[in-house]
This record gives sequence, C-alpha cells and structure tokens, in this order.
Amino acid sequence: MGESYKAQIDIIKAMNKRDKIITRIMKECEADGEPVTRAEAEEMADMEIKADGIKSYTQSEVEKKPRKKREVKKDPTKISFIHYLEEWLLTTSVEDVTIVNEQKEIAFRINGEDYSLSLIKHRKKKGE
Repeated sequence: MGESYKAQIDIIKAMNKRDKIITRIMKECEADGEPVTRAEAEEMADMEIKADGIKSYTQSEVEKKPRKKREVKKDPTKISFIHYLEEWLLTTSVEDVTIVNEQKEIAFRINGEDYSLSLIKHRKKKGE
C-alpha cells in the first residue's frame, strides 16, 4: 500500500465521521424542537471536529503541599503578664475571670456584662 492510498482511506474515514456527526446534530436539534438545515448541521459538525483537535488546558486537581504544623513559641513575658492580670482582676469586683489563651486573651464579667482583653506584642520595625 502506498502513502496516497492510506491518505485516501483517512479522508474517507474523516468524511464518514463528519457525516455521522451531521446526522447526530440534525437528530438532536429536531428532538429539541429546533430543526436545522443540512448546511447549518455541516457548519456545526466542522466546528465540533475542529474543537476535538484543540488540546484542553484545564487544570486538573492541584496537589496541595501538606502544611507543616506551625509551632507557636511561648512568650514568658506575655504568659506572666496575663497571669498577673488574672490575679489583679480577682482582687476587684470582677466576676468569672478566665484565661482563654495563656499568651493572648483573658475574659471576665463586670456587672453581668462579658468582657475580654487581648494582649498583642508588636514586632520591631525594620531598621530598628
């Protein structure tokens, strides 16, 4: 078999595929209640065949890197200050004093109203 014979077979296969697509499109459109002409179906079939040749570059699931568990460093100054606040609040008329987070927050109640204090340590500014 020569190259031209294989090329002719490929053309015939492509034409058969195109005819099948045209027939399918015409049947689908008629079933939807919107019949199309043969020329319209041929145009849609050509677009579908061209679209099959285009690679789809949609991204499949992205593999996320597992995050390392971030270790929070204990700040002894913050811890001691929160405990100092707790001891001081207990000596006043404040009720239900609880340490929510040992390094950050303390909650309490005054006259039936709930309050909390958050302790924030600011970073040094660049150049200092």
